[in-house]
Amino acid sequence: MFNKVLIANRGEIAVRIVRACHELGVRAVVAYSEADKYSLAVRLADEAVCIGPAASARSYLNPSALISAALMTGCEAVHPGYGFLSENPYFAEICAEYKLKFIGPDANAIRMMGDKALGRKTMRDAGVPTVPGSRGELRTLEEAVEVAHQIGYPVLLKPSGGGGGRGMRVAQNENDLIKAYPTSKAEAEAAFGNGALLMEKYLPQVRHVEIQVLADQYGHAIHLGERDCSSQRRHQKIVEEAPSPAVNPDLRARMGEAALKGVRAINYVNAGTMEFLLDPDGNFYFIEMNTRIQVEHPVTEMVTGIDLVKWQLRIAAGEPLTIQQSDVVMRGHAIESRINAEDPDRDFMPSGGEIEYYLPPGGPGVRVDSHLYAGYSPPGYYDSLLAKLIVWGADRNEALARLERALREFVITGICTTIPFTLAMLEDPPFREGRISTRYVPDLVQRIKESKLE
Repeated sequence: MFNKVLIANRGEIAVRIVRACHELGVRAVVAYSEADKYSLAVRLADEAVCIGPAASARSYLNPSALISAALMTGCEAVHPGYGFLSENPYFAEICAEYKLKFIGPDANAIRMMGDKALGRKTMRDAGVPTVPGSRGELRTLEEAVEVAHQIGYPVLLKPSGGGGGRGMRVAQNENDLIKAYPTSKAEAEAAFGNGALLMEKYLPQVRHVEIQVLADQYGHAIHLGERDCSSQRRHQKIVEEAPSPAVNPDLRARMGEAALKGVRAINYVNAGTMEFLLDPDGNFYFIEMNTRIQVEHPVTEMVTGIDLVKWQLRIAAGEPLTIQQSDVVMRGHAIESRINAEDPDRDFMPSGGEIEYYLPPGGPGVRVDSHLYAGYSPPGYYDSLLAKLIVWGADRNEALARLERALREFVITGICTTIPFTLAMLEDPPFREGRISTRYVPDLVQRIKESKLE
């Protein structure tokens, strides 16, 4: 195992990694920007190094600053968390060049899965079902129109070089496509430095279901079941749960085996997530692979009892994965609610300020991953995630009741949060009954707006 690890991230995931390091007897060094000087991760770390100003481009996205911080503190490895440089093959290569272990897959796997066109082709060649669409990147608008005629409308344009919903557009007909193509291309270029686009058949009534995988360098790989992430707004997840209300044991086994086919096809090592769309008939389609730890990883930990971040560290240190597929059992039901600094009553506008009171909920089956404390002012330079509330129940009904109870206990004052919106979801019959798709949250937002106008 490593003696010292640099954590190249911030917020709740930095705190999560610090704690995993300490439980493994590893010294944790936190790299922080000037804006994060008073963060909880800095307070909990064994050492902390300022890597630059608040702007991400000059701190958390600056490979030179991060490598320097790792070398000057004697670290042997770098954990990138999620976001920032976690899926940057160039950063993984630089770490290797300076004899620092990148806690994640190698640069080749990151590059292959980061290129959506290549990733789709690789998975298709490996026998993993993919959404009907373009064989590769679209070169012209004329080609986009031709592909759309072949697969049929509606279609989805999506950037080849990035995710998170930026640059994605749905076209219901040819006129929509002609208007959407240049806009999508420009957004992709601005967000990812790559304007290349892919096209897929748009499947309106689908769930977003992902499979967690772990693989070591000795060829052993397992899956840890699924997470349902269908509750999304603007392609950003709000509530995640495991297992999915729509997945039975047979479907779980088939999706898990498909995910492992993909893992083997690219010789993947470490933790990763294979993301699928699941239609009402039980057909599933690969959409992308996240080559890092996911924000929603705690729900998998809660139902399997397997600590994913510790296994990231162990695998990166060269230890074999000692868990067999038969050892993975999903017990009970877990749900995660992301709590963001946003005002649901003002169209989810960002909210800032000092945390006056902070009282997280407790009790049986309740876990809170957060970087908050009373008197702390979350910097406005980064994403709005304040905390993740994760609950476990013997079944979904108990988990829902526990989540509602815990959300009502959660006290965060001085800043607006999305807690009221999640409580509204919990009162909504389609969500409670598990009858949702990726269109559910936008529909709920619209229904809430209309009810306020009546």
